[in-house]
Amino acid sequence: MTSLAIHVENLVKRFGPIAAVDGVSFQVEQGETVALLGANGAGKTTTISMLLGLLLPSSGSIEILGSDMTRRPSQVLRRINFSSPYVDLPRRLTVQQNLVFFARLYGVTDVRARLAELARDLELEGLWRKRTGQLSAGQKTRVSLAKAMVNRPQVLLLDEPTASLDPDTADWLRGYLESYQAETGAAILLASHNMAEVERLARRVLMLRLGRVVDEGTPSHLLQRYGRASLEEVFLEIARQGARPGEGTAA
Repeated sequence: MTSLAIHVENLVKRFGPIAAVDGVSFQVEQGETVALLGANGAGKTTTISMLLGLLLPSSGSIEILGSDMTRRPSQVLRRINFSSPYVDLPRRLTVQQNLVFFARLYGVTDVRARLAELARDLELEGLWRKRTGQLSAGQKTRVSLAKAMVNRPQVLLLDEPTASLDPDTADWLRGYLESYQAETGAAILLASHNMAEVERLARRVLMLRLGRVVDEGTPSHLLQRYGRASLEEVFLEIARQGARPGEGTAA
């Protein structure tokens, strides 16, 4: 039996009277990519923030690699990582300085060798001595991914990993993630508005609306269930109308 990398049960996060996340439950197996889809305000970022330990849940449980993230996050933090274009790295540090800092923070043993590998794999050599605040949006996205990969994470949380990248670079980056997962068996939780990206990378999709999982399944099963030609059409139907065929069922 495949062991679980992420196990979330009845997760709730309230901000005053508002439930940003309202009873979310899901699992991600080792070697699996699961996508979180939903309109802005659906609860994706709040869910990821709780998985990272940045927010405490109002109730519910989170286990990552067998550790309770609400009670013993230190046991697992060096084995996970995340990337988001909406979280800036220190802008006055160079790319190299940023990656050295995070490599040491995550306890990487051979920092020089690991950074040389990332610079080669993610084509960062020309950016090495540039301050992060001087980079273009696409360059920042690549550096953010390098930060996320620096400790060879077993669980990788990705929020719009190819934002601001041109189509060719984005396609190459998806191939890089696929190769990394095949090599390491890492689990990936992906939040993205790029439906082609989701269809390529994700084995399963969780559809969020107003803080709840309103449907889930493989991309192909969701297309069949809703009778749509594309995952984008499924997304729009759920986001605009809140349609919930099969709510609470697993495909």
